[in-house]
Amino acid sequence: MRVMRCPPVLETEQERLKALSKYGLRGERPLPSLDPVVRIAARMFNMPVAAVNMIGSDHVFFAASTGVDGDVDMRRDASFCAHAITQDEVMVVPDATEDVRFHDNPLVTGSIGLRFYAGAPLRSPDGHALGALCIIDKRPRHDFSLEDQTRLRELAKMAADRLELRRIEMSAEQAKGSFEEYAQRSPTAVVWFNEDGVVLAWNDAAAALHGYRVDEGSGRPFETLVRAEHRASLHALIARVAAAGSVDGLSVPEGIHGVRKDGSEFPLGLSFFCWRENGHLMLNAHLHDMSGTRRQGDERGDTSHTDALTGLATRAQLYRRTEDTLARDGKAAVLMMDLGGLKDINDTLGHEVGDAVLRETARRLEHIAPPEATVARIGGDEFALLLPGVTDPGTASVCARKAIARITEPVLLHGHHVRVGASCGLALAPMHAQEALELIGDADLALFQAKRHGRGQTFVFVQALRMEAMARRLYAIELHRAVDEGEFVLYYQPQIRLSDGALVGAEALIRWRHPQRGLLSPAAFLPALAGGPLAAVVGFWVLDEACAQAALWRRSGAPDFRIGINLFGAQFRVDDLVTQVTQALRRHGLPPEALELEVTEDIVLDHDELVLDTLQRLRALGVGIAFDDFGTGYASLSLLKSYPLSRIKIDRSFVQGLVDSERDASVVRAILDMARGFGLDTIAEGIETAAQHRRLKDSGCEEGQGYLFGRPVAAQDFAAAFGIGAPSRKASSAQVGAGG
Repeated sequence: MRVMRCPPVLETEQERLKALSKYGLRGERPLPSLDPVVRIAARMFNMPVAAVNMIGSDHVFFAASTGVDGDVDMRRDASFCAHAITQDEVMVVPDATEDVRFHDNPLVTGSIGLRFYAGAPLRSPDGHALGALCIIDKRPRHDFSLEDQTRLRELAKMAADRLELRRIEMSAEQAKGSFEEYAQRSPTAVVWFNEDGVVLAWNDAAAALHGYRVDEGSGRPFETLVRAEHRASLHALIARVAAAGSVDGLSVPEGIHGVRKDGSEFPLGLSFFCWRENGHLMLNAHLHDMSGTRRQGDERGDTSHTDALTGLATRAQLYRRTEDTLARDGKAAVLMMDLGGLKDINDTLGHEVGDAVLRETARRLEHIAPPEATVARIGGDEFALLLPGVTDPGTASVCARKAIARITEPVLLHGHHVRVGASCGLALAPMHAQEALELIGDADLALFQAKRHGRGQTFVFVQALRMEAMARRLYAIELHRAVDEGEFVLYYQPQIRLSDGALVGAEALIRWRHPQRGLLSPAAFLPALAGGPLAAVVGFWVLDEACAQAALWRRSGAPDFRIGINLFGAQFRVDDLVTQVTQALRRHGLPPEALELEVTEDIVLDHDELVLDTLQRLRALGVGIAFDDFGTGYASLSLLKSYPLSRIKIDRSFVQGLVDSERDASVVRAILDMARGFGLDTIAEGIETAAQHRRLKDSGCEEGQGYLFGRPVAAQDFAAAFGIGAPSRKASSAQVGAGG
């Protein structure tokens, strides 16, 4: 039987396998943290089989799987996933028997009987193909939509995050090993020596660089590795480092040449690091042969170093040049820039104009960059400048502002006057970092902060940004665990009819029962959750859990009870929200009018047409649509005309000042008048005093919620407070990952 060979990949197989080895995975050592991902995938798409397949040299192996029974042909040549990792998008095979690539594959013709396959590639942070998250069925499936592919990609991101956590853990374990173990693995020439300049050890790369055996390094004076005329200055430099206990502010002399065992010489790049161990100062030197760097000249003709659209250096080449620059003298600034408005240009004027904008931006940056600088296109609408020798934040900021000003000048393209904005983050060596990867990462973090402050801003890296990034990373990892372990629970805040104080419903509010930090409010985790890959999964769990609880209460003494649920923007993108709502209502026997979905202005504005269509279909079912935080955004009035709303929620910021501020009172009256004009119901949030209650009731507001009527509480406490007879569902026992 013919087995089709896998198509070639752009990266070398040796590099890919080396990247895969960093995760410490083998066929007999699956990764338990991936089990929930494959279970979610199987349930989400109603598939009998889901797996995370890692692609080895000649075999594949499961890092996690569900529904796999019996023997499976694990040869790489037979693997569908080995093909999926060669693609950027999800690989979908609706019917393998009709696909010329796979119709005679043993997985198709044999006992497995594979007919449908969909696989999303899993890549390491630096782009190496590791494997794929796949779903499989024994029957053909021609209905796997673009939305389904998006959902599978989101789950693949979840799997990639867990794999990255595994790599970090493995790196931490490996870092505990001896220097000799580290040295054998490092491709960089590394020498470890003491404060007297005596070599303690070096690695294979360092020995090879100087033409020695590895065992010839220990005990050798470090200065013997350089030309005789440089030894005194190098010895003096080591003495200054030993006296100061730091390399800060010290620079390596220029023009140093290394000496090989055979007496030949080469231009040598040096960078030093030091630390204290058991009371003794230890020094570490990274060595680079600069001959290749000096010979490379103009690399524009080499496509591996050149962006095809703009002719600039690529991200990889930026890393190489930054590394070389820091190896020479340790001084440089990196500016990371992001264009604003390019997506709108692509959407309105077409990608041809957008590409022209990118090319013009590249030309302008090259024009303002100093001769020794490197201009790079990082990808998409991001650019970078490497400025060798620049260590002053003021000098770098002046260059950043000059670049932004030049980029934002309008340009005539295809008959259109086009203008884009730009933001810039910058970091400097050795002030912020001494390694290329860290320096570029710091500039990236600074860019993220600059964009927070608005278009056209420049931000210089500060250490707090790295701590924030680590916190976000930790939160992302913990959120995955919270989903798996069922740590999310729902609390309920009562909604009251203001005219007579009767209970009309409740808003379901998510809480995180953290195993170490106790019960966390949404403010502590909702931004990270809403912006991450788990938003849709958690959002659909909230929908199902809240509908189940409301249905139970309606059967237990509150027949007209209404439940309000906040939606995540991701729920509009990764699934058919209308189908999810319909199924939840049917599953729990809840009538549509008992459900009210709350949307905020940012969701509406981010996904205008998609959200509008979805909300219209939901409203047609009879589901209520509430506009949350009304009056706080600039587009609220226009949205009233086009969106199928049933209720306006008056924001608590206006309610708080209602009694004491005539301005806030005027806003509330205006909102109530508009609501009546559009035929919409109203509810006020944040009611805390009897005076606020009276003022709202007298002004015609129908309903309210706030601490005056009750704080958000667990379901059983809510039922007890309002005399709802039957026991409540135990929301804390509901597993998001398993039940969502």
